[in-house]
Amino acid sequence: MKSESSGSEKQAALKFIGRAFHYRNYRLFFGGQGLSLIGTWMQQIAMSWLVYRLTNSAFLLGFIGFTGQIPTFIFSSFAGVFADRLDRRKLLLVTQTLAMIQAFLLAFLTLTGTIAVWHLIVLSIFLGFINAFDMPTRQSFVVDMVENKEDLGNAIALNSFMFNGARLVGPSIAGLLIGIVGEGLCFLLNAISFLAIIIALLAMKIPKIRKKKLHSVLVLQELKEGYKYAFGFAPIRYIILLLGLISLMGMPYLVLMPIFARDILHGGPHTLGFLMGASGIGALAGAIYLASRKTVLGLGRLIVIASSTFGVGLIAFSFSRYIQLSLCMMLLVGFGMIVQMASSNTILQTIVDEDKRGRIMSFYAMAFMGMAPFGSLLAGSLASRIGAPDTLIISGAACIIGSLLFFTKLPLIRKIVRPIYLQMGIIREMPTELQ
Repeated sequence: MKSESSGSEKQAALKFIGRAFHYRNYRLFFGGQGLSLIGTWMQQIAMSWLVYRLTNSAFLLGFIGFTGQIPTFIFSSFAGVFADRLDRRKLLLVTQTLAMIQAFLLAFLTLTGTIAVWHLIVLSIFLGFINAFDMPTRQSFVVDMVENKEDLGNAIALNSFMFNGARLVGPSIAGLLIGIVGEGLCFLLNAISFLAIIIALLAMKIPKIRKKKLHSVLVLQELKEGYKYAFGFAPIRYIILLLGLISLMGMPYLVLMPIFARDILHGGPHTLGFLMGASGIGALAGAIYLASRKTVLGLGRLIVIASSTFGVGLIAFSFSRYIQLSLCMMLLVGFGMIVQMASSNTILQTIVDEDKRGRIMSFYAMAFMGMAPFGSLLAGSLASRIGAPDTLIISGAACIIGSLLFFTKLPLIRKIVRPIYLQMGIIREMPTELQ
């Protein structure tokens, strides 16, 4: 009897963790996007390894990371306006198709042996422009698939699980394929993987519950309205500022991974795959933890803890010269990164006005992805001067300082957000938890 009771309890727990799967559109999205993201991570690993193999330059690793992400900083806020105006599903079909074309071009050039550094720069800029429109649209599209807002946080956590599950599988496959057949096949498989999400999007039936804005309103006017709303509202402002700092100073650890894999840990592409895979496992654990949470309450405090954990993990990783210890630290880094990012996403999507969702998620994309190119450029430049380990020490320390500053703002954030949570029925009285 006890075993039957235990089994039913586990089954109920799993259903609770995966409650967003009750929605057909979300199931389609999760399956299609999950397969596509495996290819995306394969391409990212293959791209970084190809750049370092061709150039042996830490600076160029950072520079190509910069060129691939700077379009997000420039264009994502404009993309947010279109995500509020247009059919998000159709917009995603366009971005995913263009990304597939980019991957096919990259595969063709690599497999024919004609690839050059300037090709990588141009194609990185092209993909960055696509991602500038794709990311805010994809983030704000979650609410179109999950009608019940109480399940929104669960869907965001499951998205993180999907993203990092692919991050675990993709780099591992890429590391093996690069060593056996080279980078070109990774690019080709990524191009083919886009068919999964394109087919899933075509199969969806999205109810037309969102009123489209009249196009008589100028894009710049809507953009200004979005900026005023985001940065005039303290909870959104401080969450985006912390996310921007973490992205600027912490996330560029990714572009330095080939240096750690080859020059510090004395490994090859498989070592790079293992390091990225360990980070993915840590992120998966963080995503499962967030998916199991029942409420948005307490996420503000969790952002502080996760940001500090991320910073500590980076510093500890920088000192390691043993692959086993490095893998353990990557687990910590992955956990802290995904919990900080997904918690920020959940709070923003919970408190934002529906007619400004696309623009707020574009600012989220600008902070998360748009600041990363500057960080990549900075990290590449610093690593070429003071070395990759010392660069990561600086990065980790900045993340810890940022989390402590955010902690001082939690009382103000709690005070402002409380009426919103009361109106939504999330709380009925002043909670003891932060947010």
